[in-house]
Amino acid sequence: QVQLAESGGGLVQAGGSLRLSCAASGRTFSSYARGWFRQGPGKEREFVGAINWRSVTRTYYRDTVKGRFTISRDNAKNTVYLQMNSLKPEDTAVYYCASSADYTGSSYYGYDAWGQGTQVTVSS
Repeated sequence: QVQLAESGGGLVQAGGSLRLSCAASGRTFSSYARGWFRQGPGKEREFVGAINWRSVTRTYYRDTVKGRFTISRDNAKNTVYLQMNSLKPEDTAVYYCASSADYTGSSYYGYDAWGQGTQVTVSS
């Protein structure tokens, strides 16, 4: 089992930036993918993006964050990052990272371990 811990959330003004971290521990050797999801107030959890490094590292993003958010990975630290720039009030949500063996799709059923989430609040 992989354990995940997010950090880096906070309050930021519109147009600002935040970097979220997702540190992994446990049986990380069998997991080659991480996804980021978010859940805003009164909304369902939605896919933000994902990264897969089984062979060539690939990243995927939902359309509304393309060009603003970037997912990266530090192998030595077993940590995946979500760099968020040009933040908008509609990005306000609890952000979760999730792990899978190889899946990087938008369905949360494809991921088998989740972090506790970190709150991101963007003020207008």
